[in-house]
Amino acid sequence: MDDKNFTTRWGFVLACVGSAVGMANVWGFPFRMGSYGGSAFLIPYIIFVVLFSYVGLSTEYAIGRMTGTGTLGSYEYVWKKRGFNKVAKVIGWIPLIGSFCIAIGYSVIVAYVLKALVESITGNLMHVDAGAWFAGFSSQPYSVVIYHVAIIVIVSLTLTVGAKSIEKTNKIMMPVFFILFIVLAIRVLLLDNSLAGYEFMFRPKFNELLNAEVWIFAMGQAFFSLSITGSGMIVYGSYLQKGEDIIKSSENTAFFDTIAALTSAIVVIPACFAYGVDLGSGPGLLFETLPTILQDIPFGRVFAIILFVAVVFGGISSLQNMIEVCVESILHKFPKLKRNHVLIVLMTSLFLISVNMHQISVWGPWMDLISIYIIPIGAIIGAASWFWVLDRDELLNEINDGAGKQYGKGWHSVGKYVYVPLALILCLIALFKGISF
Repeated sequence: MDDKNFTTRWGFVLACVGSAVGMANVWGFPFRMGSYGGSAFLIPYIIFVVLFSYVGLSTEYAIGRMTGTGTLGSYEYVWKKRGFNKVAKVIGWIPLIGSFCIAIGYSVIVAYVLKALVESITGNLMHVDAGAWFAGFSSQPYSVVIYHVAIIVIVSLTLTVGAKSIEKTNKIMMPVFFILFIVLAIRVLLLDNSLAGYEFMFRPKFNELLNAEVWIFAMGQAFFSLSITGSGMIVYGSYLQKGEDIIKSSENTAFFDTIAALTSAIVVIPACFAYGVDLGSGPGLLFETLPTILQDIPFGRVFAIILFVAVVFGGISSLQNMIEVCVESILHKFPKLKRNHVLIVLMTSLFLISVNMHQISVWGPWMDLISIYIIPIGAIIGAASWFWVLDRDELLNEINDGAGKQYGKGWHSVGKYVYVPLALILCLIALFKGISF
């Protein structure tokens, strides 16, 4: 068996779920669901998750496995096949740069989470004004350097041997993530007045479905929660063995990513209803609202530790993917380089840039800039490349390798005439409305 490949389908799926699970699930999904009608948001979200995993996510897996490489190599292959040699050399850099730039800001957020975990363990978080505590370190430069260094080192160690180490760490982190959030969900169920949160989440509000914003934000949340950015899932697809059912793997990834989002919402939304706090507080939801709630419940310190361990695992698994994309592409361009040398240079560069972004007033606008402009552009470039540039039969041959049933022109037409236009709509909304999904 090739050491480059994931050894099992479930190892592959858990790694992909790890890439998808992160802040988009922990505070993004509860925030969006809370802001756009609860169950009314959930209905279109699930519709778009099913659609995007069926054609978009599965295609990124297929492109990676077909080319045997990640972002840069895949775009070069697709565009050169059509004779666009000059385009082939540069187009893949857009989604690749997006991955690295998101990792810059994301590493700071995960450092915040690690700080919260450590202070939960010591008990300090249980005795502070959470708002003042968060404002104190999130407004100061170089405020989480120790935790930031720790995250850089941990992520680097989990990437030392590529697919094998990614698979092994996610086989531990992802089950633990789900178990810990289920424990939290059970605890929240016992809070007074939490039932109002469940009613908000699951009682149908069909009139809200007439609100176009509900559909737009549900579509955006589904798209980017699945990490269909024209980059990240390609490299994991390149580590997938021939003969594996790609559609089935994408369905499993989408299922567990959705379960992660719902589990996060089942923890956050009822807790906020129980304590009468605002769901729309973004990062403050994790670093101010939830700590305040945990301070007030029996064994809150234990549950704070559980919460932040789970979120640290989710953050590390997402960073793994963002960095692995870059490592693989550099090795594709310069095959004589050694993997760990490339990894050290990349992680050192990432730290030297991101260590200057510890204030939320710096990394917040940075993340908005990347997620509004670079990531959506990369996503539509990917979608168009796979369905409008690549030969249809070549893509279908890869999709059908190992498939439980054969997919044909109908599947491809859904991708070409439904998925790509929806990706374009999201890109245009992001660019012209300045909306971060």
